[in-house]
Amino acid sequence: MARIVMKFGGTSMAGIERIRNVASRVKREVEAGNEVAVVVSAMAGETDRLVGFCREASPLHDPREYDVVVAAGEQVTSGLLAITLQAMGVPARSWLGWQLPIHTSDAHSSARILGMETGPVGEAMTRGEVAVIPGFQGLADGNRVTTLGRGGSDTSAVAVAAALKAERCDIYTDVDGVYTTDPRIVPRARKLERVTYEEMLELASVGAKVLQTRSVELAMKEKVRVQVLSSFNDTPGTFVVDEDEVVEQQLITGVAYNRNEAKITVVEVPDRPGSVGALFGPLAEANVNVDMIVQNIAHDTGNTDVTFTVPRTDLPKSLDVLDKAKADIGYSRLITDDNVAKISVVGVGMRSHAGVAQTMFQALGSRGINIQAITTSEIKVSVLIAEEYTELAVRVLHTAYGLDAA
Repeated sequence: MARIVMKFGGTSMAGIERIRNVASRVKREVEAGNEVAVVVSAMAGETDRLVGFCREASPLHDPREYDVVVAAGEQVTSGLLAITLQAMGVPARSWLGWQLPIHTSDAHSSARILGMETGPVGEAMTRGEVAVIPGFQGLADGNRVTTLGRGGSDTSAVAVAAALKAERCDIYTDVDGVYTTDPRIVPRARKLERVTYEEMLELASVGAKVLQTRSVELAMKEKVRVQVLSSFNDTPGTFVVDEDEVVEQQLITGVAYNRNEAKITVVEVPDRPGSVGALFGPLAEANVNVDMIVQNIAHDTGNTDVTFTVPRTDLPKSLDVLDKAKADIGYSRLITDDNVAKISVVGVGMRSHAGVAQTMFQALGSRGINIQAITTSEIKVSVLIAEEYTELAVRVLHTAYGLDAA
């Protein structure tokens, strides 16, 4: 007998028939003798609908009341799943975020989990009762409902698994695991049996949408074994685990891409101490996430050009921030390009093998794909290219690193 957490996303909960399918999966685990907690998302599209109501009511809505509204989607699905389980003869009850409670920061719409009280819910599970917990929500000081930001239900599930000391956290989605790349682009992509926390974190951060980045960070910190699998078939999924559990480490585990990129070049920045701080400080204060950064060699004029990327959705805000700070920075003009994409290769095997970047550069160069910027980490190499070459680059690199299925 094991204690497990099962998490079901919005597609899995989209309507009563799919909720019955979820309940059947939960019942199967209960009948196997396991103690089960279930974390659920809102029905697919429901959170967007509720967000739209808030914006329609007032563009400058109170973020505390916004959280009250958008948290309702998960409250509905948790109650419906508990009702469905009861109808199947499985003891179950819902536990809302404020009933546990799940303590969070007071950053409404993007709160972070600070702790969780699991005494009563753990006792109920020991008695054989399934705990159904809405994801995405918690409770801040002052007894105000908070939400964790989009994709926060994955984080909720991992946090619940850590607090309950669960053997594993099964995250059910509309895909059946983690692949070497997007199978829609590369039909010969392979499903991975295991992937390390670090690799999954890098893949999630550079565009792979299987798991939310914060959930992987938490799983790595708390050493929660995560399994990604499908709600719609019974094929084995992919385990996200500590590096010690991966017996055979490949050089490259996967190729990811992200089209939500925009490039900004700041022309003729004074080449003196403090100028880079003057450039990136205002962007940080505006909560703009700067990624790839390239500083050119200084010109004879004593100036240099600085190129960096931001999320495409943040481009207008970034330009506004830089325009207001122009006098402090001292640049001459801005050049932008939002027709770019970031392509990344990820693998813990990079730590012990040379030539990974060279293989990437040669493979892309052989197909006439120009590299505009480069960033690296211990287990990742990312390049910025023209967006029109995204799919070609992914296919070329997948083959170059021997990832194609036989």
